[in-house]
Amino acid sequence: MTNHTCDLAIIGSGPGGYVAAIRASQLGMKVVIVERDALGGVCLNWGCIPTKALLRTAEFYTNMKHAAEFGLKADNIGFDLDAIVKRSRGVSARMEKGIGFLMKKNKVTVVEGTARLEKGASSGKEGAPLVKVKTKAGGEDTVTAKHVILATGARARTIPQIGLEPDGKFIWTAHEAMIPDIMPKSLLVIGSGAIGIEFASFYNALGADVTVVEMLDRVLPAEDAEISKLAEKQFKKQGMKIITSASVEKLETGKSAAKATIKTKDGKTQEIKAERVVLAVGIVGNTENLGLEALGVKVDRTHVVVNEWLETGVKGLYAIGDLCGPPWLAHKASHEGVICVEKIAGEKNVHPLNTSLIPGCTYCNPQVASIGLTEAKAKEAGYKIKVGRFPFVGNGKAIALGEPEGMVKTIFDEKTGELLGAHMIGAEVTELIQGFGIAKTLEAVEEDLMHTIFPHPTLSEMMHESVLDAYGRVVHT
Repeated sequence: MTNHTCDLAIIGSGPGGYVAAIRASQLGMKVVIVERDALGGVCLNWGCIPTKALLRTAEFYTNMKHAAEFGLKADNIGFDLDAIVKRSRGVSARMEKGIGFLMKKNKVTVVEGTARLEKGASSGKEGAPLVKVKTKAGGEDTVTAKHVILATGARARTIPQIGLEPDGKFIWTAHEAMIPDIMPKSLLVIGSGAIGIEFASFYNALGADVTVVEMLDRVLPAEDAEISKLAEKQFKKQGMKIITSASVEKLETGKSAAKATIKTKDGKTQEIKAERVVLAVGIVGNTENLGLEALGVKVDRTHVVVNEWLETGVKGLYAIGDLCGPPWLAHKASHEGVICVEKIAGEKNVHPLNTSLIPGCTYCNPQVASIGLTEAKAKEAGYKIKVGRFPFVGNGKAIALGEPEGMVKTIFDEKTGELLGAHMIGAEVTELIQGFGIAKTLEAVEEDLMHTIFPHPTLSEMMHESVLDAYGRVVHT
């Protein structure tokens, strides 16, 4: 048994936890981080990073199938599923080692085990709750800290009542979908948010017959409606079957496949059989077995309730990241970690998180990225707006790349020129979106963006043209 005494204890080492630990160390705090699985959390090990490795493979494979269009020959192409998965796992393993190096570099103590909070201040009357850790080695450590940050993340939502839970073979969550035992001939994806559509894209590119079922009236329902419509058109063009305004009433498994009963908005039902099913119906916060109830921590629909400074209401106890609810994004968690730590340290110029400045990215084919208000939300908020659009087909770099499908859309407040939102679909838009992220953070208006010189030939020129289009000055369409 080891007793650790520190300024800050962090439970969970995902993008929120480990970034918070590093920033706290930079500010002179003694930090202990507790991790029950692997450094980097779900994002690095079973989410953001390994899925991008899989999708990169799918991108290469798709391009190889179109080699002739570029004057190249690539005959009899194929793939090795085990090698694809091995590369993805290798990428995650390399990144995990990198986080371990960063912990050592920043003198952060890592305790491997499962943490639980107990009543009673751990550092005098002003301290946070005690942290008890059942270590992987079988012992029990105690962490005494002035402050404790919960960064335990979230997991895939399941609905056992109708069979929507992984069974280890036919029904997968994202975890199982990243390490497939076979390349299924047919795949049913339930849910068309970022997770569902990314897996649909990957498996469709490698030849699976993919069907996507979405309860709402369009795929990628969090995106601008116009972007969603363009995405669905491209998905169908690639061979995906899309069923919207539909719910899964029941999911059953047989000897060789799963069978889903689908009910559409008009009351009709149909059965879909698939060799494998991916559940992507949301996530729930990891709040169980932490001792939150005894401490009086408020939990709303599996997510810890916090104020603008990530405080839980219990003295010295904070929560960040997916545990606190949407948007469920790694970069949101990291930013919250920095805000929380800097507030604890008494740093000047700390600002609460502004969710309108958080970009969202979906790494499907075509990629989708956005920031700020959609056109519908801007109108609902009472803005009189100007909207600009520019198609990929009007951009020389996009044509040269063989990527003519896509669009950049910008939304401005007609009165002030404020950039309210930007929405993109097409090649590499997940890299382009940060340009608009910087513009929003700096509170740029249309004139600033119009006067910005964009390099040629680049995809980024479409961002400029979209702004120009909103004000009747577009050049290349």
